[in-house]
Amino acid sequence: MNINFTMVGQAIAFAIFTWFCMKFVWPPVMAALAERQKKIADGLNAADKAKQDLEAAHAQVAQELQAAKQQAAALIEQANRRAGQVAEEVKAQASAEAERILTQARADIEQEIAGARDALRLQVAALAVAGAEKILQAEIDAAKHAGMLNQLATELK
Repeated sequence: MNINFTMVGQAIAFAIFTWFCMKFVWPPVMAALAERQKKIADGLNAADKAKQDLEAAHAQVAQELQAAKQQAAALIEQANRRAGQVAEEVKAQASAEAERILTQARADIEQEIAGARDALRLQVAALAVAGAEKILQAEIDAAKHAGMLNQLATELK
């Protein structure tokens, strides 16, 4: 075997192998690589989009949390105002009730005073009759002298 013939044979075999690889092996490998590259690029794009969506979601959550805090503060303020109004209403009702009770008590006192005055007048009249009876040493008819006793009671007012 000649070395030149071997070299030529190997060169022809290599050329056929290269042509076969370029024709049948290389296109599917390149297609697989291109598809894999596209999947990687799509995955990176999806990851970037997901990262942006996450940042947007965080911003939206922060806004909603701030809005919820403001709404809670407004509700608390409204509840405090309502509590103040209710307290004022209760104070006003209590004051009105106290005034009503005081007025009723004054009316009761005036009534008691008037009753006591009437009772005192009757007692004074009875004492006057008793005193006059003792002075005169004679019995005085109360029915006869009722006008005189009424006049005496009027003067005692």
